Amino acid sequence: MPDSRRFLHPEAIKRIARLDLRARHIVEGFLSGMHRSPYFGQSVEFRQHREYVPGDDLRHVDWKVWARQDRLYVKQFEEDTNLRCLLLMDVSNSMRFGSGPLDKYEYGCTVAATLAHWILKQQDAVGLIAFDETPRMRVPVSSRRNQLTAITEAMNVSTPRDKTDLAQLLRRVAEDYPKRGMVILVSDMFGDLDSTIRGLRWLRQRGHDVMVFQILDDQELDFPFSGPTRFEGLETEDFLNCNPRALRDGYLAALQEFLDRLRHECAKQVVDYAVLRTSEPLDAALAKYLSHRLASMRRS
Repeated sequence: MPDSRRFLHPEAIKRIARLDLRARHIVEGFLSGMHRSPYFGQSVEFRQHREYVPGDDLRHVDWKVWARQDRLYVKQFEEDTNLRCLLLMDVSNSMRFGSGPLDKYEYGCTVAATLAHWILKQQDAVGLIAFDETPRMRVPVSSRRNQLTAITEAMNVSTPRDKTDLAQLLRRVAEDYPKRGMVILVSDMFGDLDSTIRGLRWLRQRGHDVMVFQILDDQELDFPFSGPTRFEGLETEDFLNCNPRALRDGYLAALQEFLDRLRHECAKQVVDYAVLRTSEPLDAALAKYLSHRLASMRRS
């Protein structure tokens, strides 16, 4: 069996080492950390006052307000919380396609492993579901010492097979993970787009911060074929013998329409979305994306 450590590319980790992966939306968690929580607690960020009631901790009384108004008010602060992140890794048959050193599966697993490494380095918690039509492997969300090994090994044994059913998976995740956190989907996103959009909407309605990394090969994006070619389905038994030059314009137009709609719907749902080419150095791709995300969050 190939070594699962191949998914951890040192150059990718090094490039994002100075970037914080912060939740765009309020998240829930159990420990004190760098992320905002919907709960009130003790932190440096003041939220509001409320009237004192017997039993409140006197340390939280705002004595300056009492001196001015002769009434007791308690300070409330916004509690910080650790990020809880769930990685969703597509291991369906379509992820086996590739024309370069890494196919989509290898590239996507490297994306997931690199992000898991950095999330754990921030002392946050991360888990994994490797899926096709149904979840194939699960690693519960945790920040334990050997969590990264568990995640890379789960992806390593989940060799691609079967079809993708994103809608069913996303609905199940929305039901099984009611606490708000971050969900990162790594997939080629091939499937029924309407169903996929509904699945993303379910996650957002639960309050999750959602990121989508669409992994595509150069040949899928550019369609460089010229001579007589046989195209075989990876998730069906269908095949097509044709002159690809006659199909190129129609294929590229349909692909662009698909990508544009997915991008538009993600923006509409406030879902972070990025297309990653398998030919693009992963360190540069992730560093560029995370830098853009952080800059966007600071502006908002």
